[in-house]
Amino acid sequence: MPIKMEIQNIIPIILFITFVHFYNPCQSELCHPEDKKVLLQIKQAFNNPRVFSRWDPKTDCCADWTDSLKCDETTHRITSFMLLSGDLSGPIPSQFGDLPYLDVLWLHKQPNLTGPIPRALTKLHKLRFLVVSWANLSGPVPDFLSEMKNLEDIQLSFNNLSGPIPESISKLPKLTGLSLDRNKLTGPIPDSFGEFQGKSFYLDLSHNQISGNIPISLGNMMEFNHVDLSRNHLGGDASVFFGSNKKSLQYVDFSRNLLEFDLSNVEFPENLFWLDLNHNKIRGSLPVGLASLKYFQFINVSYNRLCGQIPVGGRLKSLDNTSYFHNRCLCGAPLKIC
Repeated sequence: MPIKMEIQNIIPIILFITFVHFYNPCQSELCHPEDKKVLLQIKQAFNNPRVFSRWDPKTDCCADWTDSLKCDETTHRITSFMLLSGDLSGPIPSQFGDLPYLDVLWLHKQPNLTGPIPRALTKLHKLRFLVVSWANLSGPVPDFLSEMKNLEDIQLSFNNLSGPIPESISKLPKLTGLSLDRNKLTGPIPDSFGEFQGKSFYLDLSHNQISGNIPISLGNMMEFNHVDLSRNHLGGDASVFFGSNKKSLQYVDFSRNLLEFDLSNVEFPENLFWLDLNHNKIRGSLPVGLASLKYFQFINVSYNRLCGQIPVGGRLKSLDNTSYFHNRCLCGAPLKIC
């Protein structure tokens, strides 16, 4: 009898030890200790913001901090750091460069995020997406971004970046998107931007103070898909972006610049659906080919120096006069009869 009682007392102890061994959170944590250490340093560098309130050193960053983080399912290394809103304050901590498996860094709507882009980010050899938008970054668009050879998309929109655009960005072999709009950038568009290698390229340099003529070299780029250069001080001939119906160009906004060229004989890509050229010094007439574009939806050529008849057909017939008014002698529906 005593032996039986002793066994009955031992069994619960064995079960408890087994449970602790297999379910102790300290022993089952997936988060890599080096990544966790860096993340806590980033939290401290940002002065422990509310958005990181769940970042408790006693919890698992791969299981409990997932509002802004993503871990690889196999290696459990941090691969994505994404905050679409929050209360981050101060400069981007250099510790971000110590997350070696990061391929997405996305900080959006952080109005108190200040200072320049840190060079430490060049240590992120796997980074594909660099997005810091709707923030308050200052300083230049750094030339060292060209060292990050895996970058596919750079979005630095809605900041206070200043100075020229580095030519070296065009050397990024995988880049398919560059958004530098709504900053204080000056100087010309680099000639080297005709050398981008990425497919279906998205380029937005709008709402800056960029000047000079449109580089002729941009005509060599067949893979521009979306180009917005509006609200700058650009001159010259923007027709270099067109010139072939085989180009992939779909969206064009060159409005509110100083462009001067003859539109009469320009050939437009067959997939073009948006063309905004308002408030420039463009002369000539509207090409009849615009009426036959299959996907065409919008045009605005107001406040230019165009003459001749508005082509009949396609989407052109359904637009109102605001798309065409304030030209030298443009006529035909929806304007006055020629």
